[in-house]
Parts: sequence; C-alpha cells; structure tokens
Amino acid sequence: MNEGEVGTVPRPLTLPDGRPALSAWTLDPRMRHLNHGSFGAVPRVAQERQNALRAEMERAPVAWFPSLPGRLAAARAAVAGHLRTDGRDLALVPNASAGVGIVHAALAARPGGDIVVTDHGYGAVTMSAQRLADRWGTRVRTARVPLAADAEQAYEAVLAEVDDDVALIVLDQITSATARRMPVERVGAEAARRGVALLVDGAHAPGLLAAPLDGLVCDAWVGNLHKWGCAPRGTAALVARGPLRADLHPLIDSWGAAEPFPDRFDHQGTIDATGCLAAPTAMEFIDDTWGWDTARRYMDELAEHGARVVAEAFGRSGNPADPVDVGMPVPGMRLVRLPDGLGGSRIAADALRDRATVELGVEAAFTSFDGLGYLRLSAHVYNTPEDYEHFAEACVPVVEKWARGL
Repeated sequence: MNEGEVGTVPRPLTLPDGRPALSAWTLDPRMRHLNHGSFGAVPRVAQERQNALRAEMERAPVAWFPSLPGRLAAARAAVAGHLRTDGRDLALVPNASAGVGIVHAALAARPGGDIVVTDHGYGAVTMSAQRLADRWGTRVRTARVPLAADAEQAYEAVLAEVDDDVALIVLDQITSATARRMPVERVGAEAARRGVALLVDGAHAPGLLAAPLDGLVCDAWVGNLHKWGCAPRGTAALVARGPLRADLHPLIDSWGAAEPFPDRFDHQGTIDATGCLAAPTAMEFIDDTWGWDTARRYMDELAEHGARVVAEAFGRSGNPADPVDVGMPVPGMRLVRLPDGLGGSRIAADALRDRATVELGVEAAFTSFDGLGYLRLSAHVYNTPEDYEHFAEACVPVVEKWARGL
C-alpha cells in the first residue's frame, strides 16, 4: 500500500464484463478462500485448457506422447517469459520440493559438507536437506533469523553459519510460515565468492514477484507455478544457470536422458504433463485480464487491509492490534498474531486450519514460528475486502473462544 493510504479499502477487481473476479474460478462460493498461498486456485480458462489437452491425449496417445517434448519446450519458453528469464535455463518439474530433490541428488559430497538452512525454512525442504546431510555424513546448521530482522540482519545471521566446512546453503526467497523475504541476492553473491553452492527455494515467488531471478546468483532456483501463477497443481520451474545444470536429471529417466539440460526434462515417460502445458494459459489470463502489475498491487493493498481489519478485531480482546512487523515484507502476504495458546507448533497450526475449514467455512493458513501462532493471509485477485471483514466479524470471536478452550 502506498504511503498515506493506511486504512484505504481497495476496490475489488472485476472481469471486463463487470462480473466479480471470482466468477473466473470454480472455487466453492460458500467458502471464504483466504489461503491462496498454499495450493493456489486454477481459473476456469486454465482448467478448460487442461481438460482439452487431456481429451486430446486420450483420443490418440500414440500421437500425443512423441509430440510431448516439443509442446513442453514451448510451454517452458512461455513460462520463462513470465519469469523474465531464459527458457534454456528452465526445466518444468512437478513442484518446488521435487526441484529441491533433483538438486540435492545432483550435488557431490565434499570434505566438511555441512548444509546451512534457516529456522524459517519450509519443513519438507529442510527434511530433504537433512537426508542429504545424512547421506554425506555431515550435518545441517540452522541460522536463526529473527522475524523482524531487516535485510542486513538476516544476511549476517545466515553468513554467521557459513565457514570453510559448509558446502551448501538452502535459502527461501519468500518464507512460507512467516511471509517474509530473505536477502537471497546478497547471500548469493557472497556464496559464489566463497565457492559455496546456493539453492534458492522460490516456491512463492512466481507471479508474486515480477522478476524473481533478476540480480540473483545461485546454483539453482525452484518456484511453484500453481501458487500466485494460478497454474494447475503439479507444475513448477527449476532454473539452473551454472555448471551444476550438467548434473541435473529428472526424477524419471526416459528417452531424453542423454540430452542436455533442460531438454531431458521434456521426456518423462507417460506422465500427465497437461498441467505444465496449461500453465502459460493461467499466467496469460491474469496478464490479459488485469495485467500482472495491477494484480500484484491489488493483492498487496488487499492483504494490508485484511491484516489490519483482522488484527484490530483480535485487538479488541487484548491481542496485538496491528499486523505483525516482519523485517522484509512480501507483497500480497501478511501475518496476524493469534491469541496466546493457539497454533504454537506446526501440528497445532495445521489442526486450526482443519478446524476453521469445517467449523467456520474458511480456508485459511495458520502457521507457527518460534513457539507463537499466526494467521497468514495471502490474497489473490478473486479476493475482496468483504472476505477479510467477514473473518474479522464472524470468525475472530470464535477463534478467541478456541483460545479459551471453549
């Protein structure tokens, strides 16, 4: 939100014919969808494109599969255009975690060989790093980055764990649980100077950041297309620009195994690749309908408004009355503190998510960090101010009862 606009209520986006933006999706209208950041939501036009592609595949599979590598090459070139990177550096993979696994499988052990992660890291990615360390016979070091740490403080916290025994840094571009950025550009430059590999987990970046790879030096970057990019689930990008790309191979070896990166990723047997082929349709829909800059601006203003309204509702009962101040904020995502006693662990936070779905009719992300629980709001173009105002008015009192054990 621009300076001076605190308290401004953004005007909901509409389709060109005046219908609400939500009309372009098939989301259940009886549910409030406040958690786009977890699994995304696929617009009708992309679902229809994927369904048409699946029908084509089923009508003539012998014709379909030999033509698939060429189709995938065209799709990844289109995706690369949206990410403002070179299509020759980009492979399509099932999700960001799969991309991480591919990178971990390609890395060779080296003496020392420790791996640095942060306490904001996505759990599945951190577990993958631990499996790699176990295979290497080394250890994972966790950099502690305070939630309110600015770019300089976050950089110093990460580099404090890096010495001559470190082989790899795994760093989020945008953190999942805490909705903040990390200084991946500066860490990448220093890691390259020291000869330490850097893997950037950009799972939330495509669509949310205009050019997530600009100014970034790293060995590999992964980003989900099904989140803010609104592609069908099971679609993500793996970008590699340096020498490591020669050792990156898809999870399934097929007839393209001898081809160079990224071409060999276009050959993976009989997988259903229609989600990847429909990904450009989803991203182009946002661009053609509103323009990505307009969409991002709306999402950020809406998330700011939503967090303010919800925090004020909690504040009337003594909880912090302001959105959580994170050191490197992210457009379109905000944190609100939960009442004491709620969501203090990942398991407890997930239980809140499930309970909210059933009892409140709300899809929301509840997260935890450093023993405290948070509501993570993540907005998209189909959301409206009324979604968050409803949560503040109807749901916050119920959540407060949960905190009191009622």
